[in-house]
This record gives sequence, C-alpha cells and structure tokens, in this order.
Amino acid sequence: MTDEEFYRIHVYLKNRCGIDMSRKKEIIAGRLDNYIKIGGWNSYTEYMNDVTADFSGRLHNELVNILTTNHTYFMREFEHFQFLKEEVLPWLKKKEEEKKDLYIWCGASSTGEEPYTLAMVLKEFFGLEKSLWDTKVLATDISTEVLQHATEGIYTKEQISPLPEAWKRRFFRNLSDHEHVQVTKELKDEVIFRQFNLMDLFPFKHKMHVIFLRNVMIYFDAETKCQLVEKLYDALEPGGYLFIGRTETLDRSNVPFQLVQPSIFRK
Repeated sequence: MTDEEFYRIHVYLKNRCGIDMSRKKEIIAGRLDNYIKIGGWNSYTEYMNDVTADFSGRLHNELVNILTTNHTYFMREFEHFQFLKEEVLPWLKKKEEEKKDLYIWCGASSTGEEPYTLAMVLKEFFGLEKSLWDTKVLATDISTEVLQHATEGIYTKEQISPLPEAWKRRFFRNLSDHEHVQVTKELKDEVIFRQFNLMDLFPFKHKMHVIFLRNVMIYFDAETKCQLVEKLYDALEPGGYLFIGRTETLDRSNVPFQLVQPSIFRK
C-alpha cells in the first residue's frame, strides 16, 4: 500500500463514515491485504476505483465491515445498566406514565449484546406492567455484518456467562450443539435492528429518552465528534440521558450537557 493509496482510503472513510484512521496505515493494510488478493484486485488503487464506482453499496459495506472494530460483550460497563435501572427508568416511568412510550436508541449495536442487555433490563424493571408499555430498543450500526449476527442472536454459553442465571433461563434457549444459545423470540421482539451511518441526518420521528453511544467516538476526530454530540443533544428529550464509554469524554463547551457522572450526561 502506497502512501497515496492509504491517503485515499482514510479520506474516504472520514468523508463517508466520520471514522478517523489517518494514523492507522498498518491496521488498514493488515485487514485489507488478503481481501484484496482474494478479490482479484491488482492494487489498492484498482480496488478503490471499484468501491467508488459501485453504486449498489456492496463494496462500501464490505470495506466498513472489515475495518471497523466491533468488540463488545454482555453487561459491558455494567454500572451503566445499574444506573439505568435504579435512576433513569423510575424517572421515565413517572414522566411517561400517561403515554407509556419510551424511546431508547443504541447507536452502536455491534453484534447485539448491548441492545439485548438493554431489553432485558427493561423487561425486568417493568415486570408485569411491561405489556402496557412500548419500550422497544432501536439498535443501529454501520456494519451490515455485525447486524446480521445481532439479528440471528446466537452466542456461545461463555459469551452469556456474565448474565444473571434468571436471565439466561428466560431469554435464551439452548441449541443442539450444546455450546451455543439463541435469544428467544420474546427478547428479539423487543429490539429493532437497522443499518445507520451516524454521519447521516437523524431520521427519528420522536425525541429519544435515552441514547447509548458507547466506545464509538474514539474513532472520530475532534470536529466530527463535536458535530455528532450536537446531533445527539438535539435528538434527546429534555432531561434525556446520554451514555458514552467510560474511557471517553465530551467537550461540553459548545453543547450544554449536564455531567451526571463520568460517561453519563443529561440534557
């Protein structure tokens, strides 16, 4: 990969997805090298010519799938889910008692662990009243590959080990290989998976009460991150909550988020 080819790829990612890989030439080359060879392209230039000319979007999606990191697991940063259950949901239950609608968005769903955990928290919190409430979780990601995995809802027993035993029994069924489990229809019906690029205009008809966007903005430069935070602020209901990764920070000088605790903000 020449410097010119690397520049073309990282600028393409920045312009199309907001992802900043300007200092990650080795990672890009390492992840794309075999793909380029197997695909029959003679150079990265030839490959990128095809990507930009492919109006179906298939090659673009495959490029994003290869280069985006999607490491996640059940109950990751569990303090967030605890805060959601103990602080946020009691407030929302009282606030939306008449409409009984809650709008929760997981903006980086990856392979589904986070949105499914959110759905389980909601199920447990509302209990027998759950049928009276519309609490579906909107789960989006830019990667079609991880969304396919999330939609299937198949995980190893080791992957669900952090979950409470009661949740394992209620929300997962054993598969025939005795090593994997699958999310039950009851839980699947609580999550709506969609592909979405955070750089696009937010298409929501309603303001969100809660947004989880964790461990994503580390891939954006300062300007892109600032623009995204403004969009997140506008997408929230007054008093709504934004959860980001515990290692992430927000510059609140331009957007008046209230810091609740590290990684949790309120409009």
